[in-house]
Amino acid sequence: MALKGLVPELYCADFQRSLDFYTKALGFRVMYQRPEDKFAYLEREGSELMIEQVDIGRKWITGELAYPFGRGLSFQIAVADAQRLHDILQTGGHEFFLPLEDKWYRKNDVYVGNRQFIIQDPDGFLLRFAQDLGSKQAQEVDHAS
Repeated sequence: MALKGLVPELYCADFQRSLDFYTKALGFRVMYQRPEDKFAYLEREGSELMIEQVDIGRKWITGELAYPFGRGLSFQIAVADAQRLHDILQTGGHEFFLPLEDKWYRKNDVYVGNRQFIIQDPDGFLLRFAQDLGSKQAQEVDHAS
């Protein structure tokens, strides 16, 4: 398996709780895992990440690790259908950090659209699931959104 350009590795306090959240709630699949290390490599629609329990194996921690682990860090994860994933999570009783919205961001002289929401994983990492809505010229965008 060739290395990807960027694959975040997220520490978790409870490996099984995080694995269940990513696989059962968010629809990631386990590409491989090392149960003895409480480690898993996960994938969803081409986005990949690793999770590992913090008190097992090697540790690359540069300071005190306290909840929420993901302070100041969020990940954008591309999905084909943000509404569908949002509805599944909502039906499952999950709370959202940012509810589903359509948001247009200026990119030089055009605006690019995302249908997006943010959910927090069990350890406090922010996950922004975003669906591409295409682009528009500035005069086509409602700047209140």
